[in-house]
Amino acid sequence: MSLTRRTLISGIGLAAVLGPTRTAAAAGRPRKGKHMKITKLASGLLFPEGPTVLPDGDVLVVEIHRGTLTRVKPDGTTSVAATTGGGPNGSALGPDGRVYIANSGGLRRFEVGGFVFAGGIPDDYTTGSLQAVDLSDGSVETLYTEADGVPLRGPNDLVVDAHGGIYFTDYGKSDGVTGDKGRLYYAKADGSSIKQIAGGMEGPNGIGLSPDGTRLYVSETYTARVWWWDVTAPGEIKGGRSLGGSGGGNFLYTAPDYVNFDSLGVDGHGNVCVASMVHAGISIIGPDGDLVRFVDINVDDDPGITNITWGGPDMRTAYVTASSTGHLLKIENWPYPGLHLNHA
Repeated sequence: MSLTRRTLISGIGLAAVLGPTRTAAAAGRPRKGKHMKITKLASGLLFPEGPTVLPDGDVLVVEIHRGTLTRVKPDGTTSVAATTGGGPNGSALGPDGRVYIANSGGLRRFEVGGFVFAGGIPDDYTTGSLQAVDLSDGSVETLYTEADGVPLRGPNDLVVDAHGGIYFTDYGKSDGVTGDKGRLYYAKADGSSIKQIAGGMEGPNGIGLSPDGTRLYVSETYTARVWWWDVTAPGEIKGGRSLGGSGGGNFLYTAPDYVNFDSLGVDGHGNVCVASMVHAGISIIGPDGDLVRFVDINVDDDPGITNITWGGPDMRTAYVTASSTGHLLKIENWPYPGLHLNHA
């Protein structure tokens, strides 16, 4: 029997949908007088994540269970931009016009209540990697599979800084008995160097930079926490303000109810917008750690809201992946404008 999202939520005692918790002036004034409009831009995707808006208005997503980087046109038609293999988990435009991929090396497909999820170690797993895709011909270059002799286990998400360097999370792998501690890395886009910048984390997933590039944010899945570091130089981060902070980071926020945090995006006001599974939606968190708003997203009862990015002339169009039902959602009139990403 298929379970509805309402059944999943009520069965674990989740709180009601959260409303605003501080004034709009404190976070950057939201758009008033217009309601958000949600449409299914594309369907039939095999666990989509990592949306990236291209200058021509097309949107790229990775399909973890298909092993592809997929292009979605404004009319919703899809085509394969590149076959990456493994389990592509995140994408971002780089300084040379290529699209960079955090590839987990693959994840098992499983279902809960009729909804699709991803996790574990597939039989054909060999390694995680950081890849680069040339959109002109679909060619894929594998840049890194290790750092200082230590294999990349499960790269998950990435963000490119103004200098062309790539920060990315390595979620790690688990066989259900033992599991890796998560790590953060910084790599050059030309494949010339990579280094670990933090370790000992509990499932680091989403990653983003503040609008001025001076803060690095990371979300953890099962702890449902967001951590941050000062960026002191390209690839150099400093935390230490929170006792026992994961990866040495500074504590920003934790969810008040039972959710699994997935990826994140930073909007134009510096709010950290974290996608969540189980209680599906987007937590809009101010840089001071206060919850500005929770945007509940309920499309086909999908409990797997995983990523957000923005596009459109005024950056008020959000693109959100509803992974467990295979949709890319287009949400018009998002409350706050998105951030223009480096090199996009």
